[in-house]
Amino acid sequence: MNAHIEMTEEEVLKVKIEVLRRRHRDLDLAIGAMEETGRADQLALRRLKKEKLALKDEIQRIEDRLYPDIIA
Repeated sequence: MNAHIEMTEEEVLKVKIEVLRRRHRDLDLAIGAMEETGRADQLALRRLKKEKLALKDEIQRIEDRLYPDIIA
């Protein structure tokens, strides 16, 4: 009934990366919408772009942990 389910570190990272990708995609759509209006608040636009870039960096760090380059 109240089964205790534990996720492995890999599973947690995979869930986190999907959440970050979704947020990155949402920011991309928001930035696109702001730019299309031509009346975008430049400060808000810069903040969104900075957040999007930070998410991209975080996604890359997690991917590097999940799938390390193994030089043979």
